[in-house]
Amino acid sequence: MADVRAGGGAGGVGGAYDGVAELYATLFRGELGGREDELALIRRLVAAPAVAGRGLPVGDLGCGPGEATALLSGLGIRAFGLDLSAGMLAQARLAHSSGAFVRGTLAALPLADGSLGAILARYSLIHLTPHQLPAVLAELRRVLAPGGLLLTGFFATDTDSGDPLPFDHKVTTAHRWPVDTLAARFHDAGLTELARTTRAPGPNERFRQATLLLGDPAGEHTSAEAGQKRPEEDRMAAGEADG
Repeated sequence: MADVRAGGGAGGVGGAYDGVAELYATLFRGELGGREDELALIRRLVAAPAVAGRGLPVGDLGCGPGEATALLSGLGIRAFGLDLSAGMLAQARLAHSSGAFVRGTLAALPLADGSLGAILARYSLIHLTPHQLPAVLAELRRVLAPGGLLLTGFFATDTDSGDPLPFDHKVTTAHRWPVDTLAARFHDAGLTELARTTRAPGPNERFRQATLLLGDPAGEHTSAEAGQKRPEEDRMAAGEADG
């Protein structure tokens, strides 16, 4: 299961992934294609009114070597990948030369307010501390358009409630989250849980895996009504950030 990074500087989490980027890309190549539960939620993600109706792009935030970004683009929508690690972005561009990939951090996204129709944050929150998480969730909420959806995947604890637990991730320290606890953190940021999946660890996995699909239910109606009108200006900043 791919786990991507968010936060830290060139010598922190991003730098840690730079050192393993080529190995990581090799080990996890094709992994997403076997996750039918996640693929079903990704298809639901791109059907969000802000994407299917208004044509806003989907941001694969914490894209790693770009496999999910390429999958999203293959579904016929506009998508781009963003990552903190220059090494991971190099792997993404090597494997998916036609894709759009930019460098940035989830703590300060190079994107305008409400510019994304949907967000995929697949294992891109796991290296954040519980103290860092609220500010990043607020930033994700800021760039998500009314009617947009957000899908995140993460390592889950064995129970659905309680406190997050740090663990010795092979790249750098990460956290496992109780599903209810993480859903509550998203709710505090203004995003409501719409669906979830959980599964037991698979081969070569140590921990339970989970996903949350979230959105602003009130915003869905607003965006659906506006969906037949294209916004005056596409405000996505992809391609403007440095690589």
